[in-house]
Amino acid sequence: MNRRGRILVTGATGRVGRQVVAQLMDAGAEVRALARDPHAARLRADIEVMRGDLTQPHTLHAPLDGVDAVFLVWPFATAEGMSAVLDVVAEHARRVVYLSSAAVRDHEQRAEQLIEQTGVEWTFLRPHVFAANALRWAAQVRAAGAVHGPYGAAAMAPIHQHDIAAVAVQALTGNGHGGAIYELTGPQTLSQSDQVRIIGEVIDRPVHWIETPAEVERQQMLELGWPGAAVDGILHAQAELVTKPGPITSTVEQATGTPARTFREWVIDHSSAFRDT
Repeated sequence: MNRRGRILVTGATGRVGRQVVAQLMDAGAEVRALARDPHAARLRADIEVMRGDLTQPHTLHAPLDGVDAVFLVWPFATAEGMSAVLDVVAEHARRVVYLSSAAVRDHEQRAEQLIEQTGVEWTFLRPHVFAANALRWAAQVRAAGAVHGPYGAAAMAPIHQHDIAAVAVQALTGNGHGGAIYELTGPQTLSQSDQVRIIGEVIDRPVHWIETPAEVERQQMLELGWPGAAVDGILHAQAELVTKPGPITSTVEQATGTPARTFREWVIDHSSAFRDT
């Protein structure tokens, strides 16, 4: 770790944020976690947790006091209100590491632009498919040992949230990451049906992919309350991945010196979610 100074982690109770907090602590960094309700954060007792709300920028001054760098998760589907938050961040911190996405959706593109305009040193993380997305299959795996869905041949390189956090930690504590845009993937392209098969191998139970029409999946997602535009975007992206698999990057290894974890390793780490206990 090359830099010293307190680091504020937003989204500290999320999958990536928890990993960032834990890995920073392991690296000996001075960490502060932001939470709307510190008592409900359920983070380690030795972690400083301070109240703050991204929808109320005035609540951020105290958590940002004495902070050198910020890991920024923006959990909203719009960049509205972000400019005011960044004004407060720029008053205190010199560096921002922003968790964007490879899709660079409209609000993420706007967020990146706003961060660039602050004048602080920035790094953008653009992960592709999260391995954790497989958790949406857990109930089906536990109940029937089968997953129903369209586009089983859709192929991608899922990334472990640990590796996203590991790159974030390097960017927060090391030198040479200013102005970098890191596209992050796992090390292996796998179809959705291959991912399901691997889940079965890890839990020592046959698990199969059962192909269903896209329209059936669409209707089920709509009934669960998903916005129509989001559903159509997801299904369109999956259809494209059948004929044009997602990319593989070596960014995790280049940034951290350690190869990215495989999807199988992610399943081993989360196997309890898929076991019928």
